Amino acid sequence: MSWRRRGSVKVPTPLVLLLAGVAHAHGPPALALTDAQQRAAGVRVEHPVAMANVPQVEAYGLVLDPAALVTDMGRMEGTQAAWHAAQADAVRLAGLYRDNLNASLRSLQLAQAQESETGAQARAAAATFALQWGPVAALGAQKRHALIDALSANRQLLVRAGLPGQHLADSVGPRALLDIDGVNVAARVLGSLPRTDPQLQGAAWLLAVDSAPAGLGPGAHVRVLLERAPVKGLLVPAVALLYGESGAYVYRHVGRNPGGKQQYEAAAVQLLAAMGDGWLVSGLNAADAIVVQGAGVLWSLQGISTFSAAEEEHD
Repeated sequence: MSWRRRGSVKVPTPLVLLLAGVAHAHGPPALALTDAQQRAAGVRVEHPVAMANVPQVEAYGLVLDPAALVTDMGRMEGTQAAWHAAQADAVRLAGLYRDNLNASLRSLQLAQAQESETGAQARAAAATFALQWGPVAALGAQKRHALIDALSANRQLLVRAGLPGQHLADSVGPRALLDIDGVNVAARVLGSLPRTDPQLQGAAWLLAVDSAPAGLGPGAHVRVLLERAPVKGLLVPAVALLYGESGAYVYRHVGRNPGGKQQYEAAAVQLLAAMGDGWLVSGLNAADAIVVQGAGVLWSLQGISTFSAAEEEHD
């Protein structure tokens, strides 16, 4: 048996002759096949399956030293306490001065200047703490101190997970995995860190590890798998996908035409995520019947029918 090749799909010559009557619809690409032609082409259709996929992205993790957190938090709380004390003293002296109770204007002005200075220091310390420890800064004081206690007792670890060269902190899932000498250790994502990782020059997230293995301490570098936001779509086999100038598409069965032939049309799809031997796509409905076997033959036949029509017009 001889073959004709169009693109990367081989079509046997008898099949080409059998399909001499294939109809080609102008506009959106479409094909119409008799039952015998469909069997000869080996066409099989199935419905796509609705699925969700959680893509993972690899990040570089660094176990953080809790002493740095304790120091930064102590500085922030100390400056806030000094500011509150200065505020109270300024209010007290303002009342005494107003009531002429042994408070000079100079002492009041000094107290107000002290309040202004300590307020600026407190705001600067709070901003620095938020940049360095964003998710921890968002916690209430009680939860922050509970975290410090857990870190000091080695019941928890904090890990900074960074993506090199990626400056936009896209949303990630609440869970992560640490790969420590081939062992997966679960971690919680506390949130993104506002300050760019200076070494990786990319976005970073703060993770909490509740059950860290012995020997994993500050300064250790670990491989981290972060979860992206779930991707929902319809799963189609990779063999059903064809690629053209406008992107990916599949062949969709649209029923019989008035002449009784089976009709197939090209349906554009958007590739969302690879999943096993297929792809999650959008652009289809779960009720659609798509060609999962013989799509390449249909593509080749469509090209042959187009060529034949052009020849007829030329003749």
